[in-house]
Amino acid sequence: MRRLAPGTASLRSTRVAGDAARGIVGYIACNSGVRDAQSAPCRAGEGRGAISGLQPTCKGSLMKVSDILRVKGGTLFTVSPDDPLIEAVNTMSANDIGSLVVMEHGELAGMLTFREVIQAVVDNGGSVGASIVRSVMDDAPLTCTPDTEIDEVRRMMLGRHARYMPVMTQRTLMGVISFYDVAKAVVDGQDFENRMLKAYIRDWPVEAEPPGDTRSG
Repeated sequence: MRRLAPGTASLRSTRVAGDAARGIVGYIACNSGVRDAQSAPCRAGEGRGAISGLQPTCKGSLMKVSDILRVKGGTLFTVSPDDPLIEAVNTMSANDIGSLVVMEHGELAGMLTFREVIQAVVDNGGSVGASIVRSVMDDAPLTCTPDTEIDEVRRMMLGRHARYMPVMTQRTLMGVISFYDVAKAVVDGQDFENRMLKAYIRDWPVEAEPPGDTRSG
């Protein structure tokens, strides 16, 4: 098992600290037209806004894969196609992960998920046997780029029943996103937008009522 730092060719372990709010909150703040409940609207193309001390990028665009990667961070676990399948399964179990990126000579060779593992176990009568990763991996996985919109990723995943997708910049592996990541981003975005809407309604200025007609009949 190897761990690959996102965006690098070296096979080493690198923990990338992700800001737990910067990407998703920044996106929603820009697209809901507010920075926070008390601040001025955020215009499309404007440089940066601020929410509770954060500095999200405001581009007035749809949420993209790069927003999830910025929030997610983490370590990428990789295997070689010729590694024993049992070692890959042990790695997935030890790290509580559902997929491994298969890398060969520094390039993406495939994906191994629990779906392929389960199928291999069934095919081998209840065990992984002497199988190697190459014999069971998905050698043509769906991929996306950091600029792919989340709605498109969701459509692709649903179309292929894919739960994990490598994120590539040309031939460089930038990360992996899961269907859970996509769903969580959407739910978090909707929750934030709902709270902003409630704050906006709560602070809506009340027009003064005109004085009543005091003339006698």
